[in-house]
Amino acid sequence: MSSETSGKSREQLLVTLGHNWRAEKEGAATYRELANMEPDSRRKGLLLKLAEAEERHARKWSERIVQLGSQDPSTGDVEISPSRAVILTARVADLDTALRKTETTEEQHVREYQAQARDLDDEGIARILEELAQDEASHARTLHAMGGTTREPQSRLDTILHRERWHGKGGSWIGDAIYGVNDGLTAVFGIVAGVAAASSSNDFIVVAGLAGVLSSALSMGASAYLANKAEREVFEAELAKEREEMEQNPEEEREELELFYQLKGFTEEEARAMVERMAQQPEQFLRTLAREELGLAEERLPNPNLAAAVGTISTALGGIVPVLPFFFLTGQAGILVSLVVSVAAHFAVGASKSLVTLRSWWKSGLEMTAVALIVAIVAHSVGSALHIG
Repeated sequence: MSSETSGKSREQLLVTLGHNWRAEKEGAATYRELANMEPDSRRKGLLLKLAEAEERHARKWSERIVQLGSQDPSTGDVEISPSRAVILTARVADLDTALRKTETTEEQHVREYQAQARDLDDEGIARILEELAQDEASHARTLHAMGGTTREPQSRLDTILHRERWHGKGGSWIGDAIYGVNDGLTAVFGIVAGVAAASSSNDFIVVAGLAGVLSSALSMGASAYLANKAEREVFEAELAKEREEMEQNPEEEREELELFYQLKGFTEEEARAMVERMAQQPEQFLRTLAREELGLAEERLPNPNLAAAVGTISTALGGIVPVLPFFFLTGQAGILVSLVVSVAAHFAVGASKSLVTLRSWWKSGLEMTAVALIVAIVAHSVGSALHIG
């Protein structure tokens, strides 16, 4: 036995190398199977290139096994199948989910190879491990890039047209306003229906309704503010993380952005030229990478103060509708008018959702009306059971 393998028995070393060979062969089979399932020709080509790389890795291990005096594993009748977990994910879920699972496997291979390089007392194998660990890390980045480009051109075009229709951020606050009106209207309608069933006193109904309006409006405004503030904080944290990665591994980040552009249809030369030009402006490079990799763009972030104001006001406006009739009417007349007005308002709010969802206005209106009636019936039933005169 050579001095290279003195720190570990030949049998144990062969077991490790055999495991590595099978893992690489399984990876190659998995990439080929995923390529067969991939309709996009560019992504298919990348997957086949990854399969070829895995085959090269497997040959390195088989050659080393032969050098150690054992039989070449590739000459046997052993058939290595693709990863069942990955292929099942691709068939049951989608290809991009399967790619993310494969990315995790590649990252695991990197850790395994790095650990083996430390533990195996074989300089030749250590050199191979270091080389393959770098390749596997590159594969993981490629898969990460592929998994981040799930949106088809039509989907991206629809997003652009939708954004232009609402002039940038306009669509965002309009959607928030509709949601706020709907939330306040439904919540307070339920309160009024329940209290009216429990008590015939107009004072109780009005007080409970106004309390519901106030609490719903403040709760919606506070939630909108905190949620949008948290979204901005997440953006800043992710941007800081990307900035740190750029400083530590600038070449990896440039390679990653090149892959994104290749997957968008640019050639390798075009992608490299674009990235080199962009790298001259580090801050723009950082924000572009964040947009491509994480889907983050500062201009798309909502204003927390505006979101809070829109949420509070719209919820209050929606919530006051079921209460208003009781300022002028009492008893059954007030309940009947409140019911009619509230149902009509629910239909109108539901129909208005078609402005931002592009759904059929009457389907949205009927859907919202049905929800309101269910809430009213449940609340009325509870109020009747708790009737206090």
